[in-house]
Amino acid sequence: MSELARRVIVALIGAPIAIFIIWVGDAALATLIGVLSALAAWELYRIAHAAGYTPVAPVGIVAAAVLPLVVHAQQLGLVRVPFSAPVLVLLLTVVVSLFLRSPSERPLGASAITLFGVAYTGGLLSFAYALRNFDYVVGQAAGAVVVAFPLLLTWATDIGAFFVGRAVGGRKLMPSISPGKTVSGAVGGVLVAVLVAWLFQRYALIPIAQLALRPMALVGVAVAISVVGQLGDLVESQLKREGNVKDSSHLIPGHGGVLDRLDSLLFTFPVAFVLLRWLVIPVPR
Repeated sequence: MSELARRVIVALIGAPIAIFIIWVGDAALATLIGVLSALAAWELYRIAHAAGYTPVAPVGIVAAAVLPLVVHAQQLGLVRVPFSAPVLVLLLTVVVSLFLRSPSERPLGASAITLFGVAYTGGLLSFAYALRNFDYVVGQAAGAVVVAFPLLLTWATDIGAFFVGRAVGGRKLMPSISPGKTVSGAVGGVLVAVLVAWLFQRYALIPIAQLALRPMALVGVAVAISVVGQLGDLVESQLKREGNVKDSSHLIPGHGGVLDRLDSLLFTFPVAFVLLRWLVIPVPR
């Protein structure tokens, strides 16, 4: 089976499942995010090992998986996470590294990478859950639409960057990290994202979620999401370069690893959440 055929089959199976879980939300979405966070953390720690680091992978993977579930439990009012919780997690990780890593294995570095992996995966992905339970959202359809906003803009950026970059070519964006990306592709991705944002607001965000952005705010949000999505892709490419690996793993046939699929979304979810909370306007029903 060709690489393209595998990609298409996986997309046809995975996309409807993801869309359904986003529609359902609540525990189902938190569980999906937890599973993806754990897999992404596992891949990140594999890359770190390949680069010569020794993170405490079991601790980081479990923490990344649990974090979205804690966010869900707090949303339901079942738990209340104290302000001191991050500090306690930091201290616990350092102590665990002290006992499990010898001085030659750089326990402080192991602690730092372990904590980074939790924040980079479970922490950033949890903003998808926050978007699903966004302020002013009423009903499953509205919540799903808000999550779909950064998703579609990220995909639109990827598609626009690919086709414009291929058609126009020109100066490389960051050849030392990602030789295939061009400045023209990056600009094309931004322009396509702005167009998709305008269409999405007109035909989904306003009529379904009863939310809107003023024209200049809409353009600004679309540009910001497109740019940070491309930065997220470059960051993961840089991490893989440091570990001298081509893909984060081979978990997804035809697509590489979980991090390879989520690298841009790790950046666009939190940025979209912050900008929408700041700029979005409820539309009268």
